[in-house]
Amino acid sequence: MKLNLCRSINNSKSLCKNPWELMRCRTEGCRWWDWGLGIRCIILLPRLCPSGRVSPALGGGTGFHFRDSVLAHEVRTSGQYPLVVSTWPFLQAVRAAWRAVDSGFSAIDAVVEGCSTCEELKCDGTVGPGGSPDENGETTIDALVMDGTTMEVGAVAAMRYVKDGVRAAKLVMQHTEHTLLVGEKASAFAMSMGLPGPTNLSSPESMDKWIKWKKNGCQPNFWKNVLPAKSCGPYHPKDVPSAMDLTKGTCSGSNLLGALASRSSHIGLDNHDTISMAVIDKKGHIAVGTSTNGATFKIPGRVGDGPIAGSSAYVDDEVGACGATGDGDIMMRFLPCLMPAIGWFGSCSAYLHLSDFSYQVVESMRLGMEPKLAAKDAILRIARKYPDFVGAVFAVDKNGVHAGACHGWTFQYSVRSLYMNDVEVFTVLP
Repeated sequence: MKLNLCRSINNSKSLCKNPWELMRCRTEGCRWWDWGLGIRCIILLPRLCPSGRVSPALGGGTGFHFRDSVLAHEVRTSGQYPLVVSTWPFLQAVRAAWRAVDSGFSAIDAVVEGCSTCEELKCDGTVGPGGSPDENGETTIDALVMDGTTMEVGAVAAMRYVKDGVRAAKLVMQHTEHTLLVGEKASAFAMSMGLPGPTNLSSPESMDKWIKWKKNGCQPNFWKNVLPAKSCGPYHPKDVPSAMDLTKGTCSGSNLLGALASRSSHIGLDNHDTISMAVIDKKGHIAVGTSTNGATFKIPGRVGDGPIAGSSAYVDDEVGACGATGDGDIMMRFLPCLMPAIGWFGSCSAYLHLSDFSYQVVESMRLGMEPKLAAKDAILRIARKYPDFVGAVFAVDKNGVHAGACHGWTFQYSVRSLYMNDVEVFTVLP
């Protein structure tokens, strides 16, 4: 039988001071219950406390602290748009997107304007040309656009010789039936569609960084379980003889060296910045875009989360949008902007816990979760598996309510709306 445990909890204002009880039972009546092991509410359609009822001990009306390592921060608007939200204090990029959408541009066109501005400005050296060399010293581009009305996606990855990543991604969406093009073939496509190239995407700064890294023995890098461990490659697995010992037989040493010719890579807090932007236009349509030159000293051929829908960004007009930044190789394992983790429903006596329903940002909002909890939940799910993970997400619902959550670093996201005279930057603490 269905009990009204949560209904009585919903009528208790004092419970809003306890976020964990709130997350467990703040529903419109229990949606799931347990017959075999006792009644327990499980979140499915969460409802947060109304504004002003959050305990001051939890940070007041806009700061909502769940754990020491994860903070969710939410700001409400009156549901008016247009609106632009972006990772990091990329002010000029947000202003460019705002000018476009405020002038009547579509959400897609505005998000392309914003991300393209960041590429041109080489935001933080992690967007556009001239930054984040791979282990061979080359800079490549990953980018994505997604239309929340049609759910169409266009993306490019590991694109060489063409600096206009997000414009290339838009061309993929507009002029092909595909979602993602990669490598030199993506470059050839972009140039055939009229984008300038071929262009050397490296810069004196990126080459200087690469030379110093080489002199340091290609340390640190992205390789694991290989030899040599403390110097530059070529590399081979620890449990396999070196290439020089494999020249006998049908596989030549030169072929193996070619397969293992990648050099080492570098990981750090400075080299995982992505611009991920969401725009709601005057008609209420939503689009997202991303652009990045990836992880510094990555292994050539690596595709990060930037061009992967659901990992770096996701959007649905019926729900809202999400943007992510951080360690893309980890984030791709969780698709923080998209899908819920699938809980297992066994017998009627199966005892379900909140952790079994780690709904990811957009799908969580689809089920009724507000952006603050949706963002926090996506990050917390990753942090449980990878405590040293570094990353962040922003969430914005279709009404313009926005929030951010992070782990391992201090995260900032930028917003421009009708209620602001200029771009405002919101800080989320780890």
